[in-house]
Amino acid sequence: MAVPSQFLDELRARITVSELIATKVKLVRRGREATGLCPFHNEKTPSFTVNDEKGFYHCFGCGAHGDIISFIMQIEGLSFPEAIEKLAGFSGLPIPKDTKENREEVKKVLSLQEVMEKACNWFENQLRKPHGDRGLKYLLGRGFSETTISKFRLGFAPDGRGIFRQEMLEMGVSLEQLVDCGLVKNNEHSNSPRDYFFNRVIFPISDRRGKVIAFGGRILGEGQPKYLNSPETRLFSKGQVLYNLVDARAASRTTGTIIVVEGYTDVIALNQSGIQHSVAPLGTALTEEQILALWRVVDEPLLCFDGDNAGRRAAFRAAQRALPLLKPGKSLRFVSLPLGEDPDSLVKTRSRGGFETLLGKAQPLVDVIIDLEVGGNKFTTPEQRASLESKLNNHIKCISDRSIQYHYQQRIRNQLRIIFGKEDGISSHNKLPNNKNRFIKTNSLVPRGDLTAMRERQEKVLISILINHNEVVHGFAEQLADVSLSNRELDRVLREILNVAGDQPDLDSGALQDHLNESGYQDILLGILNAKIYRQAKFASPEAPLDVVSNALVEIIASYRSNSLNSDRKAAKKELADEMTAENSERLLEIVREQSGPGRL
Repeated sequence: MAVPSQFLDELRARITVSELIATKVKLVRRGREATGLCPFHNEKTPSFTVNDEKGFYHCFGCGAHGDIISFIMQIEGLSFPEAIEKLAGFSGLPIPKDTKENREEVKKVLSLQEVMEKACNWFENQLRKPHGDRGLKYLLGRGFSETTISKFRLGFAPDGRGIFRQEMLEMGVSLEQLVDCGLVKNNEHSNSPRDYFFNRVIFPISDRRGKVIAFGGRILGEGQPKYLNSPETRLFSKGQVLYNLVDARAASRTTGTIIVVEGYTDVIALNQSGIQHSVAPLGTALTEEQILALWRVVDEPLLCFDGDNAGRRAAFRAAQRALPLLKPGKSLRFVSLPLGEDPDSLVKTRSRGGFETLLGKAQPLVDVIIDLEVGGNKFTTPEQRASLESKLNNHIKCISDRSIQYHYQQRIRNQLRIIFGKEDGISSHNKLPNNKNRFIKTNSLVPRGDLTAMRERQEKVLISILINHNEVVHGFAEQLADVSLSNRELDRVLREILNVAGDQPDLDSGALQDHLNESGYQDILLGILNAKIYRQAKFASPEAPLDVVSNALVEIIASYRSNSLNSDRKAAKKELADEMTAENSERLLEIVREQSGPGRL
C-alpha cells in the first residue's frame, strides 16, 4: 500500500499523539508533556511520556518510542496499511487510492505549494520596495513591529496591474499554475488574465503543516471588498482553515486553551502582546469543520467576539452550529468585549492583563444561549414565557448527546426560575416552600425582607466560606459545580472559584482574593467578606474551625440539591404525563430514589 507522504503528514497534523493515546492510556498533564503507565510493559510508577509538540511518545522503562502510526500498530498489532486505515477513520480523512491519476494529482499539489511559497516571498519583498512603502506605513501605523511583520510574513501587492503575473512567469511559473493557485484570474469581459491581488497588504494563510496555501488582502484606500481572501482551490477551502492554527496549537499546550477572534489583525495584535494561542476564521462564520479542528487541540475553545450587534450575531451562529456537535467534555466558552472594542484595540488600551481579565469571565455555551434569547426583554405574561421556553427547548433538541441534553434542560430550567422569579417580584408575604433551607434555620439566617434578598444573603455566606476556607473546595467541587446561584454576579464568582481550584489547587485564601480582585470582582467581595455576613453566619468567618465549616457546607449543598431535586421531580412528572415513555419513567424514578435516600426505595 503506497500512501503519499502528504497524506501521512496530514494524519499527523489532524491527530495529536495525546489525543490518540488517551483512548488507551490514562494520561496526566505535566507541563508540556503528559505521563501515564506504559501500555507496553507492566509498571506501577509512570515512565511513559507523550509530547504533542514533538509528536512522539517515549517510555523510559522499556524504551518504546514512536508516533501515532507506530503506536496504533504496536498497541493493536496492526500492519502499516491497517493502521493507516484505522487512523484515517479516526480523523475523518479519506485514504487516497494509489492510482496513476492520484499520483499525478499529488505531484500537481506539490508544484502548486511551491508556487505559493514563491508568491509569498515575492509579496514580502514588495513591502520593502519603494512602491510598498504605503503598505509598510499602514502596518506600522497599526502598531505592528518589524519583528511581528517578519514573523507573520506580511507583504504587499502593488497597484500596477499585471506586475505580479509577469514576474512570476519570468520565474518559471506557468499561467495555468497561477490560475490553479487562485493568484491570477481571467477577466470575464476580455478573457485576459489579471492579478487577483493588487493595492493590498497581504496576509499569508497556512495549512495545519505550516505550508502557505492562500492569502488574505486588505485594500489600501477606498474600494471594496475591504478584505479579500484567495478563492477556493485545490490547496484551500476557507471553511476548513483557521488563521494561525499552527502557532496557536503549539502555544495552547502551555496555556491549555485557544482563543478564536474575528480577523487576522486581531490575531497578530494579540500575538505581539504575548498572547500567542489565538486563531481566526477567514471571513465566514465558524464552520463545523473549524469547531472540530479546535476540539482536536483543546476541549473548550474561547470564542471572543466584538460587543456590538454583529458580534452578538456571530456568537449566536457559532453557538447554534456547535450544539449538534457537543460531546461530553467538548464545548465552547464565550467572551463578549465592551462595546466599540475589539481584541486589537483592547490590548492597546488595557494591555495584555486587561484582556486576560476579560477571558477569565468567559461564559459557558448554555448561558450564552440563554442570554442571547433573553436579551433585554421582559417575560411577564404566560405567552411571553411560553415563547422563551419554546425557543430554548428548540436549541436543546439540536443536541444529539442525550446526557448533555439532560444537563442543558436542568440548567435552563434553573435559570428560567430565576428570571421569572425576579420579574414576579416575590415579596415577604409569600410563603416559604415546605423544604425550608435547613442551613437558614440552623444558623439563624432568619428572613428579613423578601425571599430574593434572603436567597442572596445565603449565597453570600456560601461564597464567603469558599473564599475564607478554600481548602474545602476540592472535596466538594463536584457538588458545587451543580449549584446554580440566583444572583448572576455571585454565580460567576462561584464558577471562577471552581475554575481556580481546578487550575491552581495550592492557592491560599489571600492569593484567591487577589485573583478575584484582579478579575474585576472587587465590589462584589466588599459585599461578601464583611462583619455583617460573619455576624449572621460565624462559620463563614476566617477564624471558624474547619470541621464546623465543613459541616455547614454539607448542609448548604444538601439544601441546594433538595431544591433542585424538587424542581426536577415536578418537571419529570410533567414530561411523563406528556409522553409516557420508559426513558421518562426511569428519569422520574431516579429522582425519587435520590430524594428517598439509600435503601428507601
